[in-house]
Amino acid sequence: MSLRDLKRARTRRALVDAATELFEQQGYDRTTVADIAAAAEIGTRTFFSYFASKEELLFPESDTRVRAVTDAIASRTPDEGPGEVLLRALGAVPQGGDDMVGPLAALRLRLIRTVPAVRGRALQIQLDAQQEIARRLAEAYPDRLDRVEAAALTGAFVGAVTGALQALLDGSDRPATPADLHAAVRAATDTALGPWRRHLDQEPSARP
Repeated sequence: MSLRDLKRARTRRALVDAATELFEQQGYDRTTVADIAAAAEIGTRTFFSYFASKEELLFPESDTRVRAVTDAIASRTPDEGPGEVLLRALGAVPQGGDDMVGPLAALRLRLIRTVPAVRGRALQIQLDAQQEIARRLAEAYPDRLDRVEAAALTGAFVGAVTGALQALLDGSDRPATPADLHAAVRAATDTALGPWRRHLDQEPSARP
């Protein structure tokens, strides 16, 4: 990282931390962009060079996770099938940190359930991610996946990850750890992608 990139990363992190604290203290609707910018010690106009809205602060790593999956598809080996490459992508997807298992993750889940604007943004992010991953899969495996199959496989993958995270945050009386998340996501994706792997990861000529 250059010094400029490091400074931007720190400011971005300060904004996310400030928003998390303010949303908890005074509620999502009562917190303004100006409040968040002031808490992070930047100007309101500068805020918008980092995030398009206060909803975006709740999903700071969504682009990074999608990019990790599409990079894994692009770097596939000749012997990797579609299901295998998605499971390998999990190793490159950031799964630790506050965004996934800390206070921000728990706050985001609560706000998705109670604030229509946050729920709408979450659904849009998930839909955009599924469409992008499905498109890349269909392009990478034209002899194994049509558009419908690529969309269905991606839906199973994304749904398993989302469901595992929700269950983990809901079903424990102690804070989840990155190790907890890794185990839950791996178990969920193994279950969801198992039938797909058996069907799609064989050679096209061997498929019925």
